[in-house]
Amino acid sequence: MCGIMGYIGYRQAQPILINGLKKLEYRGYDSAGIAICDGESIAVRKAKGRIDALVQKTEQSGLSGSIGIGHTRWATHGRPSDENSHPHLDATNKFSIVHNGIIENYLEIKQELIEQGVAFRSETDTEVIAHLLAREYAGDLVAAVRAVAGKIRGAFALGVMSEYEPDKLVAVRVASPLIIGVGENENFIGSDIPAILEHTRDVYVLEDGDLAVLTSDSVRVMSLLTDDPVKRELVRIDWDKEQAEKDGYAHYMEKEIHEQPRALRNTMTGRIDETGQKVIFPNLQLSSRSVKQIEKIYIVACGTAYHAGLIGKHVIESLAQIPVEVDVASEFRYRRPLFAKNTLTIAVSQSGETADTLAAMREAKRNGSAVLAITNVVGSSIAREADDVITTNAGPEIAVASTKAYTSQLIAFYLWGMYLAQQKATMAPQEIAALLGKLKELPEQVAEILTHAKQLRHFAESIKDERQLFFIGRGIDFAVSMEGSLKLKEISYIHSEAYAAGELKHGTLALIEEGTRVIALSTQDALHEKMISNITEVKARGANVLGITHEDHLDLHRTVDDVCLIPKTDALLSPVLSVIPLQLIAYYTSVVLGNDVDRPRNLAKSVTVE
Repeated sequence: MCGIMGYIGYRQAQPILINGLKKLEYRGYDSAGIAICDGESIAVRKAKGRIDALVQKTEQSGLSGSIGIGHTRWATHGRPSDENSHPHLDATNKFSIVHNGIIENYLEIKQELIEQGVAFRSETDTEVIAHLLAREYAGDLVAAVRAVAGKIRGAFALGVMSEYEPDKLVAVRVASPLIIGVGENENFIGSDIPAILEHTRDVYVLEDGDLAVLTSDSVRVMSLLTDDPVKRELVRIDWDKEQAEKDGYAHYMEKEIHEQPRALRNTMTGRIDETGQKVIFPNLQLSSRSVKQIEKIYIVACGTAYHAGLIGKHVIESLAQIPVEVDVASEFRYRRPLFAKNTLTIAVSQSGETADTLAAMREAKRNGSAVLAITNVVGSSIAREADDVITTNAGPEIAVASTKAYTSQLIAFYLWGMYLAQQKATMAPQEIAALLGKLKELPEQVAEILTHAKQLRHFAESIKDERQLFFIGRGIDFAVSMEGSLKLKEISYIHSEAYAAGELKHGTLALIEEGTRVIALSTQDALHEKMISNITEVKARGANVLGITHEDHLDLHRTVDDVCLIPKTDALLSPVLSVIPLQLIAYYTSVVLGNDVDRPRNLAKSVTVE
């Protein structure tokens, strides 16, 4: 949520800022704005709504200057409006700032400033920062920023500009992500890599407590607390900028669904030995001895990553015989979880910046638990703070609704489960080798499903006017059903719920009536007959059922109204295949409804506030 873009160099800043903000639209926002200094004064343009509204304002009255900051806002304090949009100015218009995060003590600061005669223009927590800068400035912008940072509490990434020192930008990171892009005679600030990838591949990833000073030809990174320089590695980004474009697909989500075969291979790459018989993690910091001693595992995650964690529980308990608890990260640290001596906590986050997951992970560390991160972003907060990291290597995921990040997380859990089984000798080597063989087949099997993707559009057409749907499954299929339900509701806005099929008779059957649409998963041989019975229960009450199953369960045809077949694999691996039709159903339903598929209402890609 929220995006920051900053530029200082030799070119006009306006088009660079606006283009960078467009690259950050996937993060979710409700307004946008830019501020540019022409060397003498700062001019601001802001607009509620999409960036196109901002473009219209800048076309009517453009801004000139080669230094500027921009922002896409997702409302937390104050309604979406022009006034509440960033950048914010102080009362004299000498200081301009953009901010991601939340200032927890802004009310007391605001009251103090009001008593001193400051008139506020917005309802935001952010505006207090601009006014504090004006109060603290005594000829040194960096010193003023430091002084302000010492007075505010919370999570914040800042981009700061002042007409008093029009040759520099100041950037600060405290618990909210921020990167610096390094170019030739120009430099950039961004909250994420796609914002600057068109201009440079050389990036500094700021860490908590970093302050950076940018001029057109230099970048200095130092401690926020002192003048001491801080050494940060200049990272070369090897993403092709085309990866962040739609590549001919109608939407990013469609493109990312079709990228899954490659993403799955990338997650496996380098983690299966040359013989294909064993799982390896060459960069693992946890010793073999400490892995063997693991007695309990917590998995903490949010949303789609939480659903991946539910699959991870099945995988680890089945293969490594270690008890696993899966927690919604936002609840984890408030329930006082019990940490045994040999507990491992696994934090799962696509962005590696999810605030709730980061807080849960820190709680685990405070209680002495080792932490393993599963994330898609190298250098993210979760990746840096964890004891160990499994990067999914899925490439940038732009659509808010996660697809390839989810299936890549599943692959990471399969590999980790087999690795634990190797270390604890809970599976015979030939069993692991056989399962790895099946795992390596998954990319091709996903590709096979995708060749028939458009056949699911007819089902999407049939449900587009429904007010509610139900997803049912048993065992590991129930966990997949939860992800399918989430995908549908978040981009089609049709209410849907997932239920363990055996629970239907304990209350949910009351909601089934003539014509109710149900999607039933049955990929588990051991539970197939039970699922047939549960499907019969809803059919008897008038439900219309789409069944998702594999070729060995053709008897399902006799029970359901329509069926979608997926390739057969090991039952434990089936979620990687069964979720693909559910992703496609959600996607096509959103398309036929005319929704903004990649940017669903009220949602954000990277949730960096609690």
